[in-house]
Amino acid sequence: MVFDYIEKYAHRTKQILGISYEQLQSLLRCAEKRHQDIKVKQEKQKIRINASGGGRPSKLSISEQVCLCLFYLRQMPTFQVLGMMFGVSKTEANDTFHYWIPILRDILPSSLLEQVSNNESDLLFVQEVLTNFRLLVDSLEQPIYRDSDQKEQQKYFSGKKRQHTLKSLMFGIPEGKDIVEVEVGSPGPTADINLFRKSQEKFDNSQPFAGDKGFQGGKNITTPHKKKPKRELSQQQKDENKALSSNRIFIEHLIRLLKIFRIASQRFRLKLETYEQIILTVCGLVRLRIGSLILPT
Repeated sequence: MVFDYIEKYAHRTKQILGISYEQLQSLLRCAEKRHQDIKVKQEKQKIRINASGGGRPSKLSISEQVCLCLFYLRQMPTFQVLGMMFGVSKTEANDTFHYWIPILRDILPSSLLEQVSNNESDLLFVQEVLTNFRLLVDSLEQPIYRDSDQKEQQKYFSGKKRQHTLKSLMFGIPEGKDIVEVEVGSPGPTADINLFRKSQEKFDNSQPFAGDKGFQGGKNITTPHKKKPKRELSQQQKDENKALSSNRIFIEHLIRLLKIFRIASQRFRLKLETYEQIILTVCGLVRLRIGSLILPT
């Protein structure tokens, strides 16, 4: 069993699940509490004929169920293999995964702005503080399976990647210390600059950004100098490009951490309706991994 292995070799938890053993324990406590709250709410809404506690008990403990969900996000086996590894059927593995994903999504805010979005004063304060930083922005694309419908194929076909993809946009604090905002699940052909302009509405009007050449023409964003036909860049322009590239590398590091979870890097196999929920959950796990998200004890 995967969970027994982790209990025995705690130092290998990050390799197997993507987060450390200590972070896993805090996540398990929050997930179990949220699970109990859901059960209490459901029980109040039920009209019972039989006493509670009946039915077939689950083969897996709550900790093992959460571990199963995290293992799928990190390793992405088939549900058949996932069930074999946790000693349950393919169907139960699938049902367990889809039960816990909404709970983890609720526990793990995908970005700093989402974390403070429920309190308007906190949100305005964070937006103001962020103007002191030049936020890093970059896009990423993930392959999906080709739809049988011709119009749907055209909608998702990315000429850049030469395959059908979904595109996401990530904003990060300098030095990659946190994920500030994420725009997830746009069709592959969507231009980076259009995604950026849409997401820019969530920030202060004076918020500065830094991006690559795909964001040229955007408001308040610094991009590399582009070489004109038959002309060379000046030494100053080359130095400025180099400095910008050195700063922007940290958003690439954040994207790399996202892609450590194979559900966010390999071809997406689940229903597209679940894409946003799952990728935002993974963003929350990345924030937990790098220490920018601290779960309540």
